[in-house]
Amino acid sequence: MKNFKEQMELLRSMCSIQAPSGNELPMKRFLREYINKASLGWEHQPHVIESDELQDNLILIFGKPRTAVFAHMDNIGFTVRYNNQLVKVGGPKTEDGYKLVGKDSNGEQECTLVVSEEKELSIQVDREFERGTDLSFAPNWREDEQFVQSCYMDNRLGVLNALQLCENLKDGAVVFSCWEEHGGGAVGYLGKYLYEKYGIRQALISDITWITEGVVHGKGVAISLRDSGIPRKSYKEKIIKHAIESGIDFQLEVEGSGGSDGNELQKSPYPWDWCFVGAAEDFVHTPDEKVNKEDIRSMFEMYRYLMKAL
Repeated sequence: MKNFKEQMELLRSMCSIQAPSGNELPMKRFLREYINKASLGWEHQPHVIESDELQDNLILIFGKPRTAVFAHMDNIGFTVRYNNQLVKVGGPKTEDGYKLVGKDSNGEQECTLVVSEEKELSIQVDREFERGTDLSFAPNWREDEQFVQSCYMDNRLGVLNALQLCENLKDGAVVFSCWEEHGGGAVGYLGKYLYEKYGIRQALISDITWITEGVVHGKGVAISLRDSGIPRKSYKEKIIKHAIESGIDFQLEVEGSGGSDGNELQKSPYPWDWCFVGAAEDFVHTPDEKVNKEDIRSMFEMYRYLMKAL
């Protein structure tokens, strides 16, 4: 099993990968290579499911799964339009001077975000990018004893949580999904596949939420009672009961906006129960997303406990 320092190094590597919504393939390739090597040391070997039918999504099946963990691979970003103008992918925060990076047929290039008085977006760069080029925040990893900070903690940290869970998972499904940051579109058919083939109908959403007046650094992983979606109360109560029994620090979150892969499960024509369980971050959707290490540890521990208890 990886120690925490090794896990943070893996997180740092994943935060440097460009995989905006619709272009998750670089992240999937990284995960596939990692799983091929790391799974040799896992307690139980998964059945790996990938196909054209499932597009760029990736599913791991362990034993006789009762619960699925969903972790989206994609990040927010930008698409180059005309004359180095930009349009958003998902909901990135835009501040004049942010450093972006992208790669087209002429190679990789770093550039600077320009926000006009009219809030129009463009880039300052030595050359013109090809139309349709994806741009992401330039990686800038920072770490001290208490915090890790980088672009794309959302949702590379959720992906890392799912990976560490695989090290000793006996029964369960782990799903690495696409398009979450830009409106979803994958989880509906992934949920259909898991329900029809394996009879799974309960899920945990391995994603990252917000620091607010009610959810603070260092008090444990957040269990969300609602956001723009509302999970079934009886399922939430089951999660909270197990969380209390675990003795692991956690916080309860209540929000009226925001969403996750859980919203797509709720809107699907299948009877899925779901609950968002994830660490909270400051500076959401910026290059400076910041998470407390104790909250990361409690997220890891809570998922290991819940996947056995559910």
